[in-house]
Amino acid sequence: MTPVLELQGITKRFGALTANDDVTLSLGQGEILALLGENGAGKTTLMNILFGHYAADEGTVRVFGNELPSGKPRAAIDAGVGMVHQHFTLAGNLSVLENVMLGSQSLLSMTSARAAARKRLMQIADRFGLPVRPEAKISQLSVGERQRVEILKALYRDARILILDEPTAVLARPEAQRLFETLRDMTKEGLSLIFISHKLHEVMAASDRVVVLRAGQMVAERQTAQTNASELAELMVGRKVERPKRHSHQIGAPVLIANKARVELNGQAQLDDVSFTVNESEILGIVGVSGNGQAALGALLSGLTAPVSGTLTLAGQDVGPLGPRGMIRAGVGRVPEDRHAEGAVGELAVWENAVLERLRSPEFSHKGFVRQAACKAYAAELIQRFDIRGATADTRTRLLSGGNMQKLILGRCLSIGPRFVLANQPTRGLDEGAIAAVHAELLAARSKGAAILLISEELEEAVALSDRIQAIVKGRLSQPLAADDADARTLGLMMAGVWEDDSNAA
Repeated sequence: MTPVLELQGITKRFGALTANDDVTLSLGQGEILALLGENGAGKTTLMNILFGHYAADEGTVRVFGNELPSGKPRAAIDAGVGMVHQHFTLAGNLSVLENVMLGSQSLLSMTSARAAARKRLMQIADRFGLPVRPEAKISQLSVGERQRVEILKALYRDARILILDEPTAVLARPEAQRLFETLRDMTKEGLSLIFISHKLHEVMAASDRVVVLRAGQMVAERQTAQTNASELAELMVGRKVERPKRHSHQIGAPVLIANKARVELNGQAQLDDVSFTVNESEILGIVGVSGNGQAALGALLSGLTAPVSGTLTLAGQDVGPLGPRGMIRAGVGRVPEDRHAEGAVGELAVWENAVLERLRSPEFSHKGFVRQAACKAYAAELIQRFDIRGATADTRTRLLSGGNMQKLILGRCLSIGPRFVLANQPTRGLDEGAIAAVHAELLAARSKGAAILLISEELEEAVALSDRIQAIVKGRLSQPLAADDADARTLGLMMAGVWEDDSNAA
């Protein structure tokens, strides 16, 4: 293939940490290259160097034979490079259409120009199977809907080389399949593609070639047709990886009960007549396409919102009006959907985030003074137990990779032995080794008696971990189904709203 992109000897250091170490790779015209590696392996850093967000300490980047100046995103865009970032770069106070136009057209354009932009956006959205509401404010969208806007924003600019950093992390599998089918068709017209993904089935289905990074170095390169998911997982982490298995055991008494709960936003129902029960030593899985009420359910169970009707009880106590602090005191642990906006404060140190929800406990404070030594010792324990890489107690949390930040949040949640756990997309953006570790921790909490509600868009994960499964569609829940009786067809029908019994179940 004719190379359209060449990275030669790329090295990038952040203080004592070498994020990329003499990495050399190329991309051919019409090729789809997958970039694999553990969380913190240097994948996103490498792509940020290519797009100009970072300047390499050593090495060069060439696009269509021309060397790109370091640290200049505009030069990359002008050269035909587009990037879909792992973490959102959207303006929450602007509409979907305005975010898509931002940087390529004036937001003060005449009505006719905005109408043409809207028409083009909707054509692209229909073509890629990524529905959006052009006039909706970004702040009103779910995480999954925001990810769709990020993808559409890049596709709107006619890039010839497209970098996708975890583009399907918040998309359901059918949506991801449609996206890659369309991108595959576009490569026949000359589009070249690099994507970072931890979903091995996605890599095997979509890519032509795979490059594996480990600890900042390129350790392997494979033609996709000549490898398999097991080999790639082992190359990523340097050892054989097996996910833990759920075993049947005795389910205990009810812990959390929602009875005909209704949640509204601006007078509109986000959850309607929702009923479910989570028992001791049980994992209840909630599956569904993003944007069907998962965010509202997470907010309800975190105390961020209260039901306008119906009840929510924890061990017999009405917890609807408690608020976030009251829910934590009642024994609720949470792994929120958006780790950056809701799970951690990026500018705080790791030790500060580790104790953030328990800072007033005697263990960590006394008469208004923080026991820093105790806090840092606790953070060090979490770092070791949950394998939070590239971190010390004093590391700024924003410097962690997304996966290692997720491990910090999970460790903070599970280390207190919570009575009830909300695990909202707990493995989003994690590598195979980290996924196995998170699954093991959740199953261990289950065996110790915790009641766990798992919200996941990964059907395999929901089936593997859950004892029972319910589907959420337009803010309503299906009847529960035993996970052992679940198959792809049944779950697909449930997620489409095709239920044998249209009523909710306790």
